[in-house]
Amino acid sequence: MELINLANVSYVYSDGTLALNNINLKIKKGEKVAILGPNGAGKSTLFQLFNGLLKPTTGTVSIEGLEVTKKNLSEIRRNVGMVFQDSDDQLFNSTVHQEIAYGLMNMKVSGKNLEDSIAWALNVVGMTEYSNKSPHNLSGGEKKRVALASVLSMKPKVMVLDEPTSALDPRGVSKLIKLLNSINQDLDITMIFATHDVDIVPLLADRVYVLSKGEIVLGGTTVEVFKNKEILREIDLRLPRVAHLTELLIRDGAIKEDELPLTIGQARKLLEKNK
Repeated sequence: MELINLANVSYVYSDGTLALNNINLKIKKGEKVAILGPNGAGKSTLFQLFNGLLKPTTGTVSIEGLEVTKKNLSEIRRNVGMVFQDSDDQLFNSTVHQEIAYGLMNMKVSGKNLEDSIAWALNVVGMTEYSNKSPHNLSGGEKKRVALASVLSMKPKVMVLDEPTSALDPRGVSKLIKLLNSINQDLDITMIFATHDVDIVPLLADRVYVLSKGEIVLGGTTVEVFKNKEILREIDLRLPRVAHLTELLIRDGAIKEDELPLTIGQARKLLEKNK
């Protein structure tokens, strides 16, 4: 059974805007899934369906066999953790310790279990020494890690991340990719993320779904999706930069290759082969 199942899901806003149209999507336990699409494609609406912030106009959303309905919301929200694009929208307590404790206390966790869970989550994201600091005085990357810890502390089965690398410098992006991959691998937490940064997708995702005007227009592995260059460009998306550079080299006859590399490591192997 899939961990997440969307069947014939559509969503219409009160003003009549059709945000999602007949979405069918299945995500397995442990997968890392990227949702790509231009602005207005429906990514944010889709994410709000995963934990019941929105209810589909038609169709059903199920998490581990539980339909996302009012009676199941408390259990579903324990299993599906949301990490917002802007960490400042998620962090509002006076210390990092209080920030991590907030969700746990709402789950009635207390005493030693509370302190152990806080310590564990901060250790996972490498923020143990920041426990007594104000989250509002941290850097963008540090805030992102605290936001992750606040969700991790509740041991969700799914983490949904909206633009996880936004406002981070290149080193911060690299560190976050490594952290998210380790969380997925070591803790077996399913990852779903939306991003405009297509360069991180081959480094972080097993599968990719592309939204355009509320519909899924592409789906598959990173290789399968990025093969569809024309479709991606028609909806104002692009290939990863290393793939685009290789595409130009192939066009100019500098190298010969059928498969475009999606990462620097793949490109290095390709260039060595073409020496």
